Amino acid sequence: MSDSSKNLTRRQFVRLALAGVTTTLVGVACGRRADQTPIMPTPTGLKGTATPPATEATATAAVAPETTATAAMFPPLPEEVPAVLRNRNDPHYNVRYVNPFSPVDHEAWRLEVRGLVESPGSYSLTDVLAWPEMEQVSRMKCVECWSFKAKWGGFHYDTLAERVKPLPEATHVRFDCADEYWEVVSVEELAAPRVVFVLKMNDELLLDEYGAPLRMMFPAKYGYKSAKAVTRVTFTDEGGKGFWSTVGPYTEHGAIEPGYDHPQDLEGGRQRITGGEITSY
Repeated sequence: MSDSSKNLTRRQFVRLALAGVTTTLVGVACGRRADQTPIMPTPTGLKGTATPPATEATATAAVAPETTATAAMFPPLPEEVPAVLRNRNDPHYNVRYVNPFSPVDHEAWRLEVRGLVESPGSYSLTDVLAWPEMEQVSRMKCVECWSFKAKWGGFHYDTLAERVKPLPEATHVRFDCADEYWEVVSVEELAAPRVVFVLKMNDELLLDEYGAPLRMMFPAKYGYKSAKAVTRVTFTDEGGKGFWSTVGPYTEHGAIEPGYDHPQDLEGGRQRITGGEITSY
């Protein structure tokens, strides 16, 4: 376990406890067991920075009411880059992070690939944008019961593997992120055809709010597996839990299970889902 996983503040633990209490309510609203439907607590401020005033914090863990419907059109977000990225309930694409943090400097950013590989690499945004591109439309499903569909563009695992050459004993990959989040998946899961290393969203470069310069998209898994603002990829011979399956009641595999969904981009309210990638709407 990394140092970042050991440095949860007392306030974060209190909020995690409160989140556990309200999990039951969300589980009922989703039509699923409470232990299958954890929610995201409000994040604390970064070390050495002031906690944002309550009027600026927009992170809540409520399920969207069935009577709430959003238009299918996606108006652009404000052009200005926020000084600090934090949780926000947006009418089209909600934003979730573990800690508030300043946006990544796109020019200075490097994707560091380390661990059990023949050729460790350090790649700039210009580098990865030049790699063979894949595109697909997928719906991102959150355990908070909302979802949204977008067009995702980026590269496939095979493109990265061709460059770093994972060793035969490399069975898992760990993602580390700019907000101190981390996630772990198997190489087999990562190599699935519809998993994307995302650089673009809706034909534009990924916005900071949604995890620029690089995030993951696992369409058949809950959003917490799709790490955002990724800075390091480490190949390893050991599995393990990601952040939320370590500190909260999230499953380690993160597979979308049968229940209900509240799509943010569609009218009509709650939708029943059968589990796995949502492809019916």
